[in-house]
Amino acid sequence: MTDPNKLLSRKEAANCLGLKENTLAVWAVKDKKAKLPQRLRFIKIGGGVSNGGTVKYRQSVLDLFLEENTIFYKKKQEATN
Repeated sequence: MTDPNKLLSRKEAANCLGLKENTLAVWAVKDKKAKLPQRLRFIKIGGGVSNGGTVKYRQSVLDLFLEENTIFYKKKQEATN
């Protein structure tokens, strides 16, 4: 079983979600009002004026993100005459 508190790098998180690392970087800086999927929370460690710091993603947050953005489609039944 995966540790839900495990911290993943942006690259590891992107691989887990089947996305490019750059996609997560863009989502991290987009305006909150932008039409994005459910916001993906991340942890920023360190950083200052000249250094952006390190970004980490908690495994449990990735799991929740996938769950909240899962869409199920029902096949329409044909009307019988």
